[in-house]
Amino acid sequence: MRRNHNTNSVERILDANINRAKEGLRVCEEVARFILNSRVLSSAFKDLRHGIDSALIHLPSRKKIIMQRDALTDVGKGLLGNELKRKNVADIFSANLQRVKESVRVLEEFSKLYAKRPALAFKDIRYKLYALEKRIAKNESARLR
Repeated sequence: MRRNHNTNSVERILDANINRAKEGLRVCEEVARFILNSRVLSSAFKDLRHGIDSALIHLPSRKKIIMQRDALTDVGKGLLGNELKRKNVADIFSANLQRVKESVRVLEEFSKLYAKRPALAFKDIRYKLYALEKRIAKNESARLR
């Protein structure tokens, strides 16, 4: 990517969405492990989390991305929306899975500014998420209520 005044902003977008995706995957992984007691599903979420790390190899270094972080003055940090509303584990799981899908899509789009490989890796992760979501909705949703 050519360095310009937008590069720092793009790296902030990458940083926020890497964190959001990995944190959301970790929540899903914990639900799969401790609520659903599923080694297979837990492992699938863990593999996706590690897949994000693998895709990052073709982007600026993690340190470089982190250095663009401005958590103290981020204009979005106070926006809560429905984040404080959860009725049950299903709500927690669903909110985090949605957060991951959205974040991975953002990573897919903005990584195109650097290289094709990470964009394709993020697209693959996104489709794996869709499949996992369907599998859980079909087989496990009653256990999350």
